[in-house]
Amino acid sequence: MTTLKQVALRAGCSMATASRVLNLSGPVSQAATLRVRRAAAEVGYRAVAASARNGRRPVIGVLVPSVTNPVFASSLSGIQNRMLVAGHSVLIAQSNYDPDQEADAVAGLLGERPTGLILTVCNGETSPALAQDLPPTVLLGSSPTARYPAAVTVNNYAAGCRLTEHLLSMGHRRILYVSGSFRASDRALLRYRGYLQTMEAAGVPSLEAVEVPFVNGYDQMDLGQALRTFSPTAIIGSNDLIALGVIGAIHREGLCVPDDISVAGFDGIAIGKLINPTLTSIEMPDLSMGATAASLLLDIVENDAPLRHLELSHALRPGGTVRNLQNEKTAASSGCDGSGARPRAA
Repeated sequence: MTTLKQVALRAGCSMATASRVLNLSGPVSQAATLRVRRAAAEVGYRAVAASARNGRRPVIGVLVPSVTNPVFASSLSGIQNRMLVAGHSVLIAQSNYDPDQEADAVAGLLGERPTGLILTVCNGETSPALAQDLPPTVLLGSSPTARYPAAVTVNNYAAGCRLTEHLLSMGHRRILYVSGSFRASDRALLRYRGYLQTMEAAGVPSLEAVEVPFVNGYDQMDLGQALRTFSPTAIIGSNDLIALGVIGAIHREGLCVPDDISVAGFDGIAIGKLINPTLTSIEMPDLSMGATAASLLLDIVENDAPLRHLELSHALRPGGTVRNLQNEKTAASSGCDGSGARPRAA
């Protein structure tokens, strides 16, 4: 009968490490995990996981910045649906877009001895949560790192380029980027870099980004000073929730979208399709990303699959919040009502 000692010898590790991997009883680096699982498969060793021995379903830990953001809610739905089929429970934690909370959130997940983790972190290169050895881990939305190369993402830099190109094609030249804190989201920063590159390539001066809180305050966003300073004809929100907050801020200044200022965002959340006019956005495959990350993690855990980076596509969804200046010779009133109407001369 094959023993744990034979697995450890073949994997070149201690028996304690082999036991942690095969019994899901503690964190081990991904490299060591793969060596142990491969060695176990080669010598024909089959462990009974601790969770199974205790009559407990295996658990997957998931970290997202916010459970109230429709983007992450959609991804979580995809993860849970996939894990339900696989017989795994899902434990969820959130960081509130705070890098300093990530390590504690992941520590809480590790306390449940998860089979693996799916993590959306603020910045993969600097996240304290990724500075330790973790069980098999897939990054969701966050760029892969040398230590954790398994990831499911979209090309946020290209998405920033695409949305900026669209606004330029509509005749806009003074385009302002309003974002949540770049420290809290490398995704927002990549989209901004795409904006900067596209503006430079077009020979159009870019504007300094305006950073606002990610978690709350959308309904009270104050852009009065930024509008007076930059006089933008269009504003890009780093996600759709911020774009919707921008629309509210523009209305509170007595201006109209899109007659006075156009607005666009990223994510393609459902509420953007329900407002009038509909929100111009880069549509992201949030549900598919969650399901894909779950499938990738299961493949790594169960089949010793290689750690790989999967990039899903995004698409521009034009809407009514962007005005086409290219085809207009004179500005015309849209007849907005009092909720955000352009002030008329007395």
